[in-house]
Amino acid sequence: MPFNLPRVTKALLIANLVGFTLQSLLGDQRMLDFMLWPWGDAAYDPELLAPAFMPWQLVTYAFLHGGLLHIAFNMLALVMFGAPLEYVWGERRFLAYYFVSVIGAGLCQLAVGSYALAHGADPYPTIGASGGVFGLLLAYGMLFPNQRVMLLFPPIPMRARTLVIVYGLFELGLGVTGLQPGVAHFAHLGGMLFGWLLIRYWRGQPPFGGGRGGPHIRIVR
Repeated sequence: MPFNLPRVTKALLIANLVGFTLQSLLGDQRMLDFMLWPWGDAAYDPELLAPAFMPWQLVTYAFLHGGLLHIAFNMLALVMFGAPLEYVWGERRFLAYYFVSVIGAGLCQLAVGSYALAHGADPYPTIGASGGVFGLLLAYGMLFPNQRVMLLFPPIPMRARTLVIVYGLFELGLGVTGLQPGVAHFAHLGGMLFGWLLIRYWRGQPPFGGGRGGPHIRIVR
């Protein structure tokens, strides 16, 4: 239940709802500067009302969404995967992990969008907490690999580790083939990648060290 959520998960949930409410009340046009835009000399286009990239967009884009279903699925995943991780890691480590995933996802999408822009595509913004959510999914699968979770569509139960692998391969396939345009698949993969790297760093595992992972990652408060 929302009232029983740990503090950081609850704060992120509220912040996303506030961001979506402001977006709904003010309109997308007034929120353009907070969306993630590609970086490059040709990014700013007055006719398309496309702002240039600004560093704060690597964070603010994650608190805006493309509709009710978009935010509903992201917030459901935030609660499902974020709360258990916060109870295990504690508030500060969980918050750091979430924003590393968000920023990492933004950097990957920035690279993809800037590449497309350099090859003649129109500038387009990226919004949504999905990069952070996919980072949480990756961490959940690593910490609770045998925990059984239920997909919504289709309603199939599977182990968390299997879910991570399936979603990762699915996103990679869609990103490479372009079968689902308008979705930032490489941002989702970027959230998982940067989350994985941060966990490896905390555990002192390659490429950050030669040690083996220990239980300390589970009990930091």
